[in-house]
Amino acid sequence: MAASPLISRSAPSVVSAGSIVTSVLDVQTSDRGFLDLTSEVAQFLKEAGAVEGQVTLFVRHTSASLTIQENADPTVLADLTTALDRLAPENAGWRHDAEGPDDMPAHIKTMLTATSLQIPLLKGRLMLGTWQAIYLIEHRRRPHAREIVVQFVGTANSTSSSAK
Repeated sequence: MAASPLISRSAPSVVSAGSIVTSVLDVQTSDRGFLDLTSEVAQFLKEAGAVEGQVTLFVRHTSASLTIQENADPTVLADLTTALDRLAPENAGWRHDAEGPDDMPAHIKTMLTATSLQIPLLKGRLMLGTWQAIYLIEHRRRPHAREIVVQFVGTANSTSSSAK
């Protein structure tokens, strides 16, 4: 008989979601690839006075996406780019190419990844793992203006700059 896995959990944390704080990040990309948004999200939460709850990010585009990935070794991001390129190559005979050969592959890569993320916040801290970061993935080769809606729902200090 297999041994039971060791599982433990912290005591439940109960809060009333008395605050909803929203902002839009305007990001100008220069080329395809991963752009770390973690510090921008952390700054938004600090300005919101966020204490406990969750933050949601939503990218308002169909050829860019969001992910949480390793931030320690840059070869991870390079390999992920290679994997996405293999899954949706530019030269696969796509019919939708109105904006160039990377147009349809960008839509497919967005479909395979995510357009929104939710991250818990506890004691004012994003509950990301040690090596995790929040990334915008630009799937197009040329520069684009991207908008990411960032929304915190939970408890916040009433002394935050957004509450004034």
